[in-house]
Amino acid sequence: MNIHEYQAKALLRQYGAPVSDGRVVMKADEAKAAAGELDGPLWVVKAQIHAGGRGKGHFKEKEAGEKGGVRLAKSVEEAEELTRQMLGRTLVTHQTGETGKQVNRIYIEDGSDIERELYLALLVDRGTSRVSFVASTEGGMDIEEVAASTPEKIVTFSVDPASGLSDFHGRRVAFALGLSGPQVKQCVALVKNLYRMFIEKDMEMLEINPLIVMKDGNLKALDAKMGFDNNALYRQPDILALRDETEEDPKELAASKFDLNYIALDGEIGCMVNGAGLAMATMDIIKLFGAEPANFLDVGGGATKEKVTEAFKIITSDPNVKGILVNIFGGIMRCDIIAEGIIAAVKEVGLQVPLVVRLEGTNVELGKQIIGESGLNVIAADDLSDAAQKIVKAVKG
Repeated sequence: MNIHEYQAKALLRQYGAPVSDGRVVMKADEAKAAAGELDGPLWVVKAQIHAGGRGKGHFKEKEAGEKGGVRLAKSVEEAEELTRQMLGRTLVTHQTGETGKQVNRIYIEDGSDIERELYLALLVDRGTSRVSFVASTEGGMDIEEVAASTPEKIVTFSVDPASGLSDFHGRRVAFALGLSGPQVKQCVALVKNLYRMFIEKDMEMLEINPLIVMKDGNLKALDAKMGFDNNALYRQPDILALRDETEEDPKELAASKFDLNYIALDGEIGCMVNGAGLAMATMDIIKLFGAEPANFLDVGGGATKEKVTEAFKIITSDPNVKGILVNIFGGIMRCDIIAEGIIAAVKEVGLQVPLVVRLEGTNVELGKQIIGESGLNVIAADDLSDAAQKIVKAVKG
């Protein structure tokens, strides 16, 4: 789960990290008063969406004014005008794709005197199964670009959970960022606070870009992104309360409410499978035969008829889906339950695209019988390879 910048900065503030003072507004009429509560004389007006590259992005609508979702204002009146221009508009960045995301919140904060821009992140390193720090002197840029062009400017190291974080980790970050004097002490304290927050809040990723050195020599987190482990949200009610469902894919949101593991993709063949490994194999074989999967969908081993029905409805709600492949290997999951769910879903939402069904395992004959007697226009398949070839042929002719 991701949160907005203003929410991330509130968390940073709770853990003693230096951030600018700011106010969030959801109506343009609130902007002038919000900006007036800040010191000025420079205000930064920031569009709040769950995507990076806001400053380099552009709005689809002409009414949104100049380019970019991060702009400077030199008066409270200008802050209000910029807020009015951005609210309700669609911001397109390199991370949103051409569809963009609608801006429903604006964050107005005090400007900062920037001397240097740095990069600092914490993440779960799957390679080492530890929390890792990533630091670079090239802040304010896409870290992927830095990694590709000047990888020597990125320092990465992990923290041994047995011994935990020590001051030397903070000093290592400080030296990697080229800090000196009192800045080193500030960095050590910051690293300690960030690590404690990362662990206590069950984070997956914490990125501060840029972490700035101000002209007075002090450090400040000028922007922040945070991602949290969905599997741990049950013990993080304060984090779960920050969830903004308008920022999430509607199909993924619907799937989460029925405990379905669904991820939207860009292809044309919808997949409904039981088991994550089989789902990935199904996606791979679709690509092998020349098509692209439209989603990852694992209905799980204990899915009910109702869950299968909802899964089918979610797949068919995607306008890019030109065909559907159901691939079930019944172990805990029974093939007859899948069959009943498919029939119920088709009766409710209709079937406008080719459907290939491959069933194997527990109650397979009963499942095939249920589908066979349903009168549905279903293409039966004997095995995974046969199923993939048939759905690709049906979609691509």
